[in-house]
Amino acid sequence: MKLHRPCLSPRGRARRRLTVAAFGSALGLAGPKVAHAGGQIEEPLADAVRTALAASISNSAPPKPQFSAIQERIAYLRWLGEMSERMKRRTTDLTTRVEFLETAWYESKRAGLDPALVLGLVQVESGFRKYAISSVGARGYMQVMPFWCRTIGDGDAMRLFHMQTNLRFGCVILRHYLQIERGDVFMALGRYNGSRGKDTYPNLVFGARRGWEYQPADGRSPA
Repeated sequence: MKLHRPCLSPRGRARRRLTVAAFGSALGLAGPKVAHAGGQIEEPLADAVRTALAASISNSAPPKPQFSAIQERIAYLRWLGEMSERMKRRTTDLTTRVEFLETAWYESKRAGLDPALVLGLVQVESGFRKYAISSVGARGYMQVMPFWCRTIGDGDAMRLFHMQTNLRFGCVILRHYLQIERGDVFMALGRYNGSRGKDTYPNLVFGARRGWEYQPADGRSPA
């Protein structure tokens, strides 16, 4: 069956273009807000690696940290308050900021990563935009390529627009690249961006990370 498009007047066509543009802008898909990067290259994985990565993704524990000492909790809350202030100009809603930072801290620590590095990567990749999509199709805060959902997830790439899912994928993938590169952060970031060996992207992330580094007055960092 052939579908016929309705015949629109010039004014109607202009209105439709404006509507589409507005929708794309609301999702962060249009204009100058196109995501910076996020071009991980799909590579074959050994079965053991795929199984381990899939297990890391599937564990859906809530992002609520547990502390063995009250001093650790106080240090964490101070970090959270300071990062929230720094993030205010990017995300004005307090509840959204706190939820994002709690999740980013939890997923960073879970993957054995420095939260400042993860926040710097998010800043470079998406500018803290949940619905960012790059020119190569990478999605969300950490610009995860959809092929990862087929490789180690359930195949549903739309889940990459869910906050914790996106941050979990991104942190697990970056940890995977760090293991491949034997702890070399520069080379791991290059892999994450699909530009291994080039310095432009790692230097951007390192520069952004400096804006998220935290040193409390008492010298006690959150665990």
